Amino acid sequence: MHQSADPRTGVVAAALDLFRLQGFDQTSVEQIAKAAGVSRSTFFRQFGGKEDVVFTDHEVLLEEVRAFLAEGHRDPWDAVCQASQHVFSHFAHDPEIARLRYQVVRQVPALREREIVTVFRYERLFDEYLRGALPGIDPLDAVGFAALVTAVHNHVLRQLLRGTKRVAPSVLQSALDDVRRRYGVLPDAADEAHDDMVVAVFPRAMPIAEVTRRLQSDLG
Repeated sequence: MHQSADPRTGVVAAALDLFRLQGFDQTSVEQIAKAAGVSRSTFFRQFGGKEDVVFTDHEVLLEEVRAFLAEGHRDPWDAVCQASQHVFSHFAHDPEIARLRYQVVRQVPALREREIVTVFRYERLFDEYLRGALPGIDPLDAVGFAALVTAVHNHVLRQLLRGTKRVAPSVLQSALDDVRRRYGVLPDAADEAHDDMVVAVFPRAMPIAEVTRRLQSDLG
């Protein structure tokens, strides 16, 4: 997936800066529009309200992730991790704006509540995708993997948001590899071997649905 390119970025930056300087509740839409150089009607057409300015990136990212997962993937577990990496890379691309957004959200209870709901939307999207991509998967495996990927992603992202240094995507990749390893779905060299005789060895922790998928993929 490619980095999101949204012309509304300037409006978002102007809004976040005003929220930081004078507070979320004390900042009007008119002030944001003036600072961003757009009309009040343009602002409402693009965002709808002040809260939507703060979370507009997530709305775009959720649609991008949904479209990416809908493309179909040979390894659904890896696809979920790739989607998580895409979201992280978006915020890591402009860490100053991401940190400013984080500071604003932390100060406003209503924004914190919406953030919790937004995080759950990613988790639910991953869960629903795995259930559709792996027929017969134990629901606990789907929701557990989705929740763990989301939690690990947020843990690494907070390192970026709370600090002042760059956090490389490889940090998240390593953590997600460990998630897949714990579930027994991280491929190794043996997965790429092909021969007339097939000897299948799978980790005890690997979900049955994944065992079935790999056998069908390798033998089909």
